[in-house]
Amino acid sequence: MSRRQLIRHAGWFGGAVVLTVASGEVISHIAGSRDTNAGATGATGATGAAGAVAAGSGALRFVQVSDSHIGFQGPANTDVAGSFTKAVNQVNSLGFRPDFVMHSGDLTHLSTAGQFDQVKQMMAGMETDRIFTVPGEHDSIGDAGRAYRQTFGMGTLGDGWYSFDTHGVHFIALVNTLSLEKLGHLGNEQIDFVRKDIAGLSSDTPVVVFSHIPLFAMYPQWGWSTDDALKVIALLRRFSSVTCLNGHVHQLFTKTEGNITFHSATTTAYPLPKPGRAPAPAPLVVPARQLRDALGIRSVGYRQGDRELAIKDQRLA
Repeated sequence: MSRRQLIRHAGWFGGAVVLTVASGEVISHIAGSRDTNAGATGATGATGAAGAVAAGSGALRFVQVSDSHIGFQGPANTDVAGSFTKAVNQVNSLGFRPDFVMHSGDLTHLSTAGQFDQVKQMMAGMETDRIFTVPGEHDSIGDAGRAYRQTFGMGTLGDGWYSFDTHGVHFIALVNTLSLEKLGHLGNEQIDFVRKDIAGLSSDTPVVVFSHIPLFAMYPQWGWSTDDALKVIALLRRFSSVTCLNGHVHQLFTKTEGNITFHSATTTAYPLPKPGRAPAPAPLVVPARQLRDALGIRSVGYRQGDRELAIKDQRLA
């Protein structure tokens, strides 16, 4: 791994990481750290981009939360509702009102009606104009996602996918958690939806894609990939700026392939081990005083006319 790649992946797990997408390259900076090599210049640029977005009129600013697992009971987190409440409070304390909040899946742990109702009521406490969701595999247990769609699927297509536009950015929300063998799966109907959805867009339109399971092969041995994602990625190659945001893996990770950047988000519930560091991706027990260091939210900013997204991951600690 080169020095640049090391800097790019330094925020794999925990920590607050500021990233910016500039000219197709992701540059990352661990909040509070200092670096004197070429990466430090990029880090300053990332911080500057975030500030510019915050100050710019007409800026788009939204928040991603993920993997709240409401209903989970176990030693990895004995109070997931409490930690999700802290995340809600953090969203409300960002210093700006997000244009929307996206929950990127595993809202619940067992997809019961009571858990869906609880997480819906909790998210209603977020001070934002709109709330969007995509389902995780834990939101589809035993019913192919029907209870999830009854609660959160109004106005969506197929199994819950949809798209929308705001501030000059095109957003696509995908469902890759229903036809699971081991890997995530989109299916031909959803891929056709993407093809038709983006057909009329200019190649200069920034595109942001939400999914629960990563659209890149992060760690297929644990199911951290989507088996037919390359068909969608091929459709997105013509756009100059594409950002894919996912949950599922409960830790920070960034990967860039040409014009497409992938960001995995952390969780508000419990950490999972780093790929290959354990026999399976089971809830990871850490000392109680360290748990909130592994949990957090993500804020994203975009200003029309720029080609940069300013992304900041913040811990609950």
